[in-house]
Amino acid sequence: MTEPGWPLIPRELLPAPVPAAGAADTAVARHRVGGPRAVDPHDAGRQLSIFGVEATDPSPADLAGLLAGPGHLGRMGGTARVSVRVDAAWRVHVLAAELIARGLAVTWFPLPDREPLPDEPPTARPGGVAGFEVRTAYSSRLNGLARSWPPPADGLFLDGARLRLWVAAAGTPSHGGYLLGLGVTAGQDRDTVEAALSRAGLAPVLSDDGLGFVISGRKRLSRLAELVGDRPAAAPVALWPGGATS
Repeated sequence: MTEPGWPLIPRELLPAPVPAAGAADTAVARHRVGGPRAVDPHDAGRQLSIFGVEATDPSPADLAGLLAGPGHLGRMGGTARVSVRVDAAWRVHVLAAELIARGLAVTWFPLPDREPLPDEPPTARPGGVAGFEVRTAYSSRLNGLARSWPPPADGLFLDGARLRLWVAAAGTPSHGGYLLGLGVTAGQDRDTVEAALSRAGLAPVLSDDGLGFVISGRKRLSRLAELVGDRPAAAPVALWPGGATS
């Protein structure tokens, strides 16, 4: 069953929609895209990082964080789009809100566990849903990003807003650290991404399978949590940087 506003995703596969902020919350929520965030009682008096998510307004250039991770860039007729495959419905909610806040139109659809056989209808998904793909529409708003991608070896900058998108798409705790997934077919230069993460103070290590960067150590994990900001309401506590198991 589908309904307007959640195209192509069965309602039962998605968490409950995040309530919109009221008018009185607008000024407070300007940087809080991705739905309301959980309040940390230890945040009182916290000094914001100059590279953290609160330090800048949302921008289409932030999608460089998705391209550094598992995202893909497409170009067509003087426009561009970014797509990314994710493994859970909560990531769809968070990414959609983040991308809409950057003035981009967003669509998403479920991915089957396997491709349908030639004689199966397109809607047949005998293997179930393996994940989702989130896409922006082709837009001239992404032309600046497209012109600058791929970046030179020292030209990739990963601030809090960009890292937040990466975490939303492919971040998860892993073996006492935190893994930022790269995806199976991502075409980015691993050395360039590793250098950018190091410049952000995260000093990652490539995972054994080569499909992600692991950030470990209390100081670096605290740095990551500070950069990406408060957990969106749709994100499980245990999976967001600074959560119960990260």
